[in-house]
Amino acid sequence: MSEPRTAPKSPEFDLAFEPAHGRAVPVAAGVERITVNNPGPFTFHGTNTYIVGRGSVAVIDPGPDDDAHFSALMQALEGREVTHIAVSHTHKDHSSLARRLKAATGATIVAEGPHRAARPLHAGETNPFAESSDMEFSPDIALADGDRVEGDGWTLSAIATPGHTANHLAFALEESGIVFSADHVMAWATSIVAPPDGAMGDYMASLERLLSRDDRIYFPGHGGPVKDPSAFLRGLRTHRRMRERAVLERIRAGDRLIPDMVKAIYRDTDPRLHGAAALSVLAHIEDLVEKGIVATEGPPRLTGVYTIA
Repeated sequence: MSEPRTAPKSPEFDLAFEPAHGRAVPVAAGVERITVNNPGPFTFHGTNTYIVGRGSVAVIDPGPDDDAHFSALMQALEGREVTHIAVSHTHKDHSSLARRLKAATGATIVAEGPHRAARPLHAGETNPFAESSDMEFSPDIALADGDRVEGDGWTLSAIATPGHTANHLAFALEESGIVFSADHVMAWATSIVAPPDGAMGDYMASLERLLSRDDRIYFPGHGGPVKDPSAFLRGLRTHRRMRERAVLERIRAGDRLIPDMVKAIYRDTDPRLHGAAALSVLAHIEDLVEKGIVATEGPPRLTGVYTIA
């Protein structure tokens, strides 16, 4: 799930992607991708499901509970044993099909845990992405950072990458240089970080965590691969720092309300996406309030009034 994109863009996003909906496409040795036909402003051409292995396989992010996608996935898996279903996070477009796939294959579902917000709801606050959250999801095995899942000729290692959601994991295919980065890092756009599900401080720390690694390529939850992860991660970090500076500049210029900041910062963005943009601004403000740089009465809210501390 992505946030609205604005010019200038940093890093260089790659919009070239052929989704091949409903068809398993080889993307690396022992890795196939099937893209769900669920395009949208936050999903690009659709959600990517990955099959790892050959005879005995893992399915990463089975996707939404969609009949056509389930049929395509089962066709691609015909003649192979599915031992594990790995779920990166509990937004429905990634996790909902896990239960149906488990019933059909007997595979073990692994993930960080059930859905949870990055922080408690404030009094009177609602979660704008509540309908997108898979509250029924529960893994058979909960994975912590560094935990491994092994199969015939493959090993997946969990990388805790909270930020987009509190329970977000990436999965490294060991000894290959491949990371399945889900919604944390995508080539086509920046990931939305929307409180209370997500937290900007967590997201930035997760970027640093990935920057400490030396991976060859990322296969994300939407769109095509990130082919130079280190450079792209540095670009994402720069982008977020620029957005933080833009928020601070608007507050220094006299904007006190998030809608006014959004109109200025996202002036070239489709107004239909300004609601999501406001949540991204709120995520930055939460982080700035926690750092003591921005002040407000009570906890940061979409309706809050903000000043420089």
